[in-house]
Formats: sequence, C-alpha cells, structure tokens
Amino acid sequence: MSANHFVKQGVAAAWPICLGYFPVGLALGVLARQAGIPVWAVGLMSVLVFAGSAQFIAVAMLASGASILPIILTTFVVNLRHVLMSSALAIFLHGVNRWFLNLFAYGITDESFAVNMTRFRGGAWDRRSSLIVNHLSNLVWIASSVIGALVGQFIPQGAFGIDYALPGMFICLLVYQLQGKIYVFTGLLAALIAVVWYLVVPGNSYIVGASVSAATLGFIARRLTRRNT
Repeated sequence: MSANHFVKQGVAAAWPICLGYFPVGLALGVLARQAGIPVWAVGLMSVLVFAGSAQFIAVAMLASGASILPIILTTFVVNLRHVLMSSALAIFLHGVNRWFLNLFAYGITDESFAVNMTRFRGGAWDRRSSLIVNHLSNLVWIASSVIGALVGQFIPQGAFGIDYALPGMFICLLVYQLQGKIYVFTGLLAALIAVVWYLVVPGNSYIVGASVSAATLGFIARRLTRRNT
C-alpha cells in the first residue's frame, strides 16, 4: 500500500479527535492566560507535555499559587495512566525500531489510544496510520492552545460549551469501549472506586488508583469468566 493510503486512513481516524481538541485547547489557552502564563509558555507546555488533563491541573495549581514540587508530583501521578496505555499498545508494535517507538510514544493520549486500540483490534490497521492519528492530533492541540492563549482575553469562560468539551469527549470515548458485560462492569467499578477513593484519600491519586484497581479486577473477572465457559 502507498504512503497516501496510510495518511488518508490516519486523517480519517484523527479528525474527530482534532474536532474535540480544538475547543478544549482553546479553553486551556484561555485559562492559562488568565493564570498569567505567557503565550510562548503555553505553546511550549503543549509541545513538551501534550497531556490535556495534566496541563489543566498544572494551570489550575499555578493560578492557586502552588509551588513547583506539588505540581510536578501531581501531574506525574495523573499521567501514570500512560504506562498502562503504552503497555496495551505495545503488543501491536512488535519488531518496530526504537526511533519509531519513541515518536509514537510521544503522541499517545487518551483519545489517540482509544482510537488506535479499537482499530488495531479490528485488524487492517497499520502503525503508520496510527502515527498519523497521534501527531495530527498533536498539531491541532498545540495550535488550538496557542490560539486560545492569543485571543483568550476575548473569550469569556464557558463560551461555546468549552467547559463541557473535555468531560463530553471522555464520556464518548468510554462509551466506545463498552463492548461487553465485563467492560461495563469494569467501567462501573472504576467509577465507584474513584468516588470512594476521592472521599477518603486527599489529592488526585484517585485517578490512578481507580484505574489500576478496576483494570486489575476487570482482568481477573474476565479470566474467571473464560474458565467457567
């Protein structure tokens, strides 16, 4: 197959992510400017970090006057889920050279992971198309966050449904992953654990804790179900 084929596949799979990233990136830029972060720093953050949840948390903590160490530790814990996502995608990238893996790993987000995982499981999905998904999304995220920072003073908070864009996108991705009873069970379990953890343990550790705990219990439940069938 030609390179154009893989580019077209990647663009077709990536455009819904890009459509969702644009308003969320604008929101990040607006909030960052309101927190006193200069435009160049917003762009540099998106290039170096490229993790929406971590960037929103960092901006909020900077706005509240938090020191550097708590910001680093909090964003590190929040982004630990990338270890799980990378491990899940690794089984589809056997024999790929290290340079490609480094470039691919840089572009993994919740949304690109969900899209690529779904297509890898369905078959007929090439790693080059998946790379297009990762980095086209990346370019849109960087551009939208910079645009938001540039025109942030002209965009009121909550305009265009920006406040709902991020949770709405995650809800959509979750629904696409619910492809059986075990997946529904795991999703509900993750929600329950997250709420209890949040109420009992201070901080943002409930995100990683609920993800790891629910994924582990879901895996065990799946193994037990297979043994009984």
